[in-house]
Amino acid sequence: MGNQPLRGILWMLVATMWMTGMHGVVRHLSGRIHPFEIAFFASLFGLLVVLPSFVRSGLAPLKTERLPMHGLRAVFHVISMFAFFFALGMAPLALVTALAFAAPVFATVIAMPMFGERIKGARWFAMLVGFAGTLVVLRPGFGDMQAGALVALGAALFFSGVLITTKSLSRTESSITITAYMLLMMVPMTLIPALFVWRWPDGETFVWLVVIGIASAFGRLFLAQALKEAPVHVVMPVDFCRLIWATGLGYFVFGDVPDPFTWAGGTMILGSAVAIAYWEHRLARNGSSDRTKILK
Repeated sequence: MGNQPLRGILWMLVATMWMTGMHGVVRHLSGRIHPFEIAFFASLFGLLVVLPSFVRSGLAPLKTERLPMHGLRAVFHVISMFAFFFALGMAPLALVTALAFAAPVFATVIAMPMFGERIKGARWFAMLVGFAGTLVVLRPGFGDMQAGALVALGAALFFSGVLITTKSLSRTESSITITAYMLLMMVPMTLIPALFVWRWPDGETFVWLVVIGIASAFGRLFLAQALKEAPVHVVMPVDFCRLIWATGLGYFVFGDVPDPFTWAGGTMILGSAVAIAYWEHRLARNGSSDRTKILK
């Protein structure tokens, strides 16, 4: 039992490597194939990877009374994925990664009216630090703000919707049910827009698309295992390694050189997200959550 936090940290470390590698491949393919197609193949091959685990459970995981909420979660996820993949082709890898850390901060703000949450002083401070970090990365009014950075911020905003709907679904649904519906719905949702820009990939591109799907699926599985082994507030700080991997990958492969503002802002945003995760953990542990409503 005593080694569980360490195992969680190690699983999270592996997850950050897989996800950053996957984002690097997306960046590599951004000039060859449309992000809509990349998202479709990522969803398709991701589904094929985890399908055997669903087969063992039969149709039981598909039993739900909250199909509209699963659909809403999938819509948020697809839009977030589209925006993130577009951003990877438009802005440095480290910058996009830094702004992705803002999703939990946005989710905390959205949860206030949606769940009736009351946010107290320390959590307000954490959110303000997170938003300040976002401004440090974007630096509005100081030089040319990259369109890719704004698209990445939009991806983080929509992914906060994924976090919110997941929080709601987790109160009544199992993790396998949530995952099954996400993948089953994302394949057709990504296919429809992909058809309008369809271009058959060549052999090498197709291999990279398979790699993206496999890396995405295993990255999610490793993340789930990390959260199973240790609490969110324990593994969350390790997510900062994504910025380290992204900086190295961007520099050595794509020639990206992140400026100090990306590092400073990314650190502030992630620090805010870690603090929020810690207070969420304390509320859950003490059974003193301020939530008064559940999203139906």
